[in-house]
Amino acid sequence: MKKLLIVFLLLGTSLLAQDNEALFKQASQDYADGNYKKAIDQYEKILGNGEASANLYYNLGNAHYKLDHIAPSIYNYEKALLLKPNHQDAKNNLVFAQNMTLDAIDDLPKSSLSKVVNNIISKLSYNGWAWLAVSSSVLLLIFFFFYYFSATTGKKRVFFTVFVVSCIVMISSVIFAYLQFDIQQKKKFAIIFAEESTVLSEPNSSSSNVFTLHEGTKIKLLDEFNKYYKIALSDGREGWIRATDLKAL
Repeated sequence: MKKLLIVFLLLGTSLLAQDNEALFKQASQDYADGNYKKAIDQYEKILGNGEASANLYYNLGNAHYKLDHIAPSIYNYEKALLLKPNHQDAKNNLVFAQNMTLDAIDDLPKSSLSKVVNNIISKLSYNGWAWLAVSSSVLLLIFFFFYYFSATTGKKRVFFTVFVVSCIVMISSVIFAYLQFDIQQKKKFAIIFAEESTVLSEPNSSSSNVFTLHEGTKIKLLDEFNKYYKIALSDGREGWIRATDLKAL
């Protein structure tokens, strides 16, 4: 009975993968033909089937961008970069999409060291850093083995140098993986989907207006209460916004 169940599960998974592949091909054809709405529907079906990838979100963002859908295009480019931080095409197109937004928000100044560290960490996802740590640890063991059993001083020197480099890469990768994971867990962001959204001083409709945001703006989520989110902008401003006005990344 268990074997039969496993067979059915494998068969279902295989059929779903084939269905998603067919949907992706059809969506790509629809996009090429200029049928962007149909392409969006096909990509959304793939997501509904439980399959997601950086390229899928990237293509979905492109289709929305072609239709001047500001918030959905930015949202999907951001989702692509969450899965693959070094997706250069998504980075480039995100800039174009952000140029359509109305809100001009300046980032708070950061130290040079902080910028360098953040740039390095953002090169890979925490899974990417973890795999790099595992790979470097394997190389570490291999070159230590070569170093230990080498007969000549020259070879020992070379293998020891590579061993030390592998140690540094492994330790750095573990640290960066931890930092990237910590960033992803602590920093929750969202995109404003409402055409215009009023940010309030407190989580209730009778509180005073602090400022106004518009479609496509990226915000940081700090807290949630009574169907409102406490949000922060990159320039340091904070306030409360209706949960229905945004979509969390």
